[in-house]
Amino acid sequence: MKTKAIIKDKKKRQLVHKYELKKRLLKLLATQTFIRSKDKQQLVSALNSQPRNSSIARVRNRCILTGRGNGVLTFFRLSRIKFRELASFGLLSGIKKAVGKSFYDHTRFFISFINKNS
Repeated sequence: MKTKAIIKDKKKRQLVHKYELKKRLLKLLATQTFIRSKDKQQLVSALNSQPRNSSIARVRNRCILTGRGNGVLTFFRLSRIKFRELASFGLLSGIKKAVGKSFYDHTRFFISFINKNS
């Protein structure tokens, strides 16, 4: 299900990709010391004339399944809810539920350790 947020996010990512090289080049040249101030002003105005959505800061990490903006695991691009759901069904390879020792197991070990050393 494609939500409006997912579509907007995809468009922003495409714009960032399209203008990335040009923006980096303009920023690099604008910060150089050997360029005259008049040329720097032209570079800065060229940089400012780029579309606003071509900035990487405007891209938000969203879940690719639901469009949720909060609680997104960056590596998987899934929300915490969908991640847990898919992992519990075993649909994410290499992910399994962590199994730790309970409090009872720790106390039983501790008591047996004391009894052996007494």
